[in-house]
Amino acid sequence: MDKAALAGGRPGIILKSYLRLAKPRVVLLIVFCAVIGMLVSTEGMVPLPLLLAATLGIALVAGSAATLNCLIERQIDTLMARTRGRPLPRGDVCSSEALIFLSVTSVAGLGTLYYLVNPLTMWLTAGTFVGYAIIYTVILKPLTPQNIVIGGASGAMPPVLGWAAVTGDVPYQAWILFLIIFLWTPPHFWSLALYRVKDYSRAGFPMLPVVRGFSYTLNYILAYTVVLGFVSILPFVTGMSGWLYLAAAATLSSIYTVKAWNLRRNYSDAAARGAFRYSISYLSLLFTALLVDHYVPY
Repeated sequence: MDKAALAGGRPGIILKSYLRLAKPRVVLLIVFCAVIGMLVSTEGMVPLPLLLAATLGIALVAGSAATLNCLIERQIDTLMARTRGRPLPRGDVCSSEALIFLSVTSVAGLGTLYYLVNPLTMWLTAGTFVGYAIIYTVILKPLTPQNIVIGGASGAMPPVLGWAAVTGDVPYQAWILFLIIFLWTPPHFWSLALYRVKDYSRAGFPMLPVVRGFSYTLNYILAYTVVLGFVSILPFVTGMSGWLYLAAAATLSSIYTVKAWNLRRNYSDAAARGAFRYSISYLSLLFTALLVDHYVPY
């Protein structure tokens, strides 16, 4: 795209290009999980200024981590159909502009968390940034088929960050929410990797379907989904939630397990896409049920 033409009268498109670097849909899910962590961490209401400051800070740092991921993988992204339309491969934004954008957003986000929330949340968020943008993107993703399992720890941190923002502490309840997302991440991502296997193979990433094949990956998806179903009821078992959440978790997990079983029994790219889309709905609805249950008087 001609950036000179954009600058000539379409600043909104330029702004959109910068925002796309931050992977807004991914950031939205991160922020959603962080807000759930904030709200369920206390019996009362979270003060609105704190809620807004923590949400803004976490969103800015998440967006900067996504931008660094795009910057590091800008050459590889040109090889993959899923990513070649991103701003850097298209030339809508240059590397120096992306670097400035991620520097501003990361400093602004961490500063917001340190001064308006608390230092613990800032340090945990900074560690999450390093875990995703450096350890996962640079080290794990190109080297091991277990990249998404190990690297998933960074993606599972949002509810912990939210809990820390409100309470200044990270008790076991926060880590239960972490564990749910940690176990959710591999089957979620492997479903995508199955129907995008040619992309990942072309790019040289050792994703599980590329290295071990479809049958092996499908068995792992089913195994993780079953374990996730049991772990999803821990909030009820530990007294974090009541019967409403238990009913929702049991229903959502049963549907997810059936989808994983059907995917293993009769694979198709369409079924893998369906499993991937459902996994997003699963996590969103599960955490929504936890939030609703938290405010239901028993």
